[in-house]
Amino acid sequence: MKLSKMLLAAFVAQAFFNTPTLAQDYKPTERFAALALKCAHSEYPNHISHALNSAKDAQEPHVLYPAFYGCFDWHSSVHGHWLLAKLAGTYPDAPYAADAKATLKQSITPENIAGEVAYLKTPGRASFERPYGLAWALQLHKELLTSKDADLRALAPIFEPLAKASAEKMKSWLPKLNYPIRIGEHNQTAFGLGLAYDWAIVAGEKDFAELIKARGKYYYANDKNCPLAYEPDGEAFLSPCLGEASLMARILPPAEFAKWLKTFLPQIPKDGTANWLKPAIVTDRSDPKLAHLDGLNLSRAWMLNTIASYLPKGDARIKSLHATAKTHADAALPNVTGEHYEGGHWLGTFAVYLLTQEGVKK
Repeated sequence: MKLSKMLLAAFVAQAFFNTPTLAQDYKPTERFAALALKCAHSEYPNHISHALNSAKDAQEPHVLYPAFYGCFDWHSSVHGHWLLAKLAGTYPDAPYAADAKATLKQSITPENIAGEVAYLKTPGRASFERPYGLAWALQLHKELLTSKDADLRALAPIFEPLAKASAEKMKSWLPKLNYPIRIGEHNQTAFGLGLAYDWAIVAGEKDFAELIKARGKYYYANDKNCPLAYEPDGEAFLSPCLGEASLMARILPPAEFAKWLKTFLPQIPKDGTANWLKPAIVTDRSDPKLAHLDGLNLSRAWMLNTIASYLPKGDARIKSLHATAKTHADAALPNVTGEHYEGGHWLGTFAVYLLTQEGVKK
């Protein structure tokens, strides 16, 4: 499915400048919904991350993960379901909304969620999907809790045991994590904490929110001159520098954050230009690791917007942050096509997270 450059550009402009027509125009999102619908219950190919305690644990994905066995791996399945919940709730009149809700109802049942919780709590799996997949599970629960659609909200209490189990895993881990993980892939600490913090605020998990604040400050409060010149890593889909800044934007007061950001990313210009951070170049979208760089461009775009949204109004860096976000979005969005399953099973989520302004301070 191809989308005209004109229509996509208009949709990007709506998303970035928060125009009221965004919620009325679902057409640019149809291809992203199609990607998630296609893979949600497609069990193979599958890349499992699974610790076997005995020969009995050698099972097919749908037995191990009764709700989230599709989309190649557990975390992609979870955030693919988030994509469907987000789009169905945002665009209830879209032609894909009914199928999206049916898919969510098929996956999120009491029996399936009980199986997922049992898997998480099995001894020997303490690090399973930590923190990336666990954080996306919390985002899915947040979306169900806050959806305008009654059918989707009705799934929130069914999903809640898995959200609670995911949060408990992170709560037990953070006090023991003495050093943050600063990479551009799943294990990045800052990214996972940002998503988890957003859930904690919505879910009323005040103690968890305070723990994230405390650990975030412990890890990052004294950081200076983040080496943007070292990015991108050749297989990254997250920016270590921007991931950290987007977490600190959430947990610091605006004036304190603005001061911290000046020391942490002094490269951000004040003249509205975007050439200080160039989009990553993807050389082979059929290679699952090289295709990560499309995700990097998308996540950079939304992180730049997040950072801008938490700065005090009138901050001279905001225009450059938005301009740079747009160059990254323009570089990546046309390539989220599903032509190659290596990117098609997960990039739609990153596109939707960007275009629906998740993570941006409202």
